[in-house]
Amino acid sequence: MDHGTVNRSQFSELVRYSRPMMTAAGIFTVIIMVVGVLGNLLTLVALVRHSKIRTVAAAFIASLCLSDLLFCFLVLPFSASQFFHGTWIHGEVLCTMIPTLRYGTIGVSLLSIASISINRYILIAWPQMYTKIYTKLKVFMYISLIWIFSYGLQIPTLLGKWGVYGMDERLGTCSIKRDDNGNSSKTALFVIGFALPSIIIVACYSNIYWVVRKSHKRLAQHSANGSKFKRSEMKITKMVLVIFICFVVCYLPITMVKIFDEEVRHAPLHVLGYLLIYLASCVNPVVYVTMNKQYRCAYLETLRCNYNSNLDSGTPGNTPTKTHGMSVAYLKNMVNQHQSPKI
Repeated sequence: MDHGTVNRSQFSELVRYSRPMMTAAGIFTVIIMVVGVLGNLLTLVALVRHSKIRTVAAAFIASLCLSDLLFCFLVLPFSASQFFHGTWIHGEVLCTMIPTLRYGTIGVSLLSIASISINRYILIAWPQMYTKIYTKLKVFMYISLIWIFSYGLQIPTLLGKWGVYGMDERLGTCSIKRDDNGNSSKTALFVIGFALPSIIIVACYSNIYWVVRKSHKRLAQHSANGSKFKRSEMKITKMVLVIFICFVVCYLPITMVKIFDEEVRHAPLHVLGYLLIYLASCVNPVVYVTMNKQYRCAYLETLRCNYNSNLDSGTPGNTPTKTHGMSVAYLKNMVNQHQSPKI
């Protein structure tokens, strides 16, 4: 028997639970994998092929989609395997490589989401500074730092200095275990990975909402149709709620489980937490991309193999009303459609 393969007779916590539950988890993971690969790949192709959607925000969305694509294509097949088999059967080398990829790609996704929030805030609150902060070179540097930082955090664990990658018999999968000194980076990674992006997202979108709301109020003072602005505010509020709720639903459960159940006394909660993280790789393209009409058009044109179409850039004939030097229509489009100057 290969020493890198876990003996199937050494049962993990996973195989103590019903086979239907584990099979269902495996099937769900495969579905997420297929949808995630297709959705993220389609988004990346659309971004490359259609110049009208290649904006600054799109660069961070591309980083997000690429990380989710790698996660779905390289990590999820092994996650599905662990559910179907109840343990890890792929050897020691992959037992180090796959969790490194898993934690690295999740880190890139979370930091990309946070970067999109920062980008939206600067565009709305400090439009005069936007082109200085987001040049082509700087955007490339920002995205490079995201990837370097996310995978750089894995180096201490790879060296066995802050936990160690290996087979976690309690959960039946390869993950970060405690090193010889009893240290592990797993809890810290989940706390930092969830808490930091959460603070950034809440702060940025709260400020975006208030900036737009103030602009709407100023315009409402000169307009008899106040309900128009209430509808706009509700639309923005709903968008913010969708973004944050999806983020919390997908990442909060696994963060709480890792903090309060380090000894894996309740394996099904860990399984549910991982499934929600897997789901995030499919949700992100929906929340951050398909809410934009231009992206939807780009998807259709990409599927039709027509790359020269003139994508809808807005409703012609409507001249936006200015309020204290800032267009309310411009603000609404920037927030709701994720538009920004091209790079």
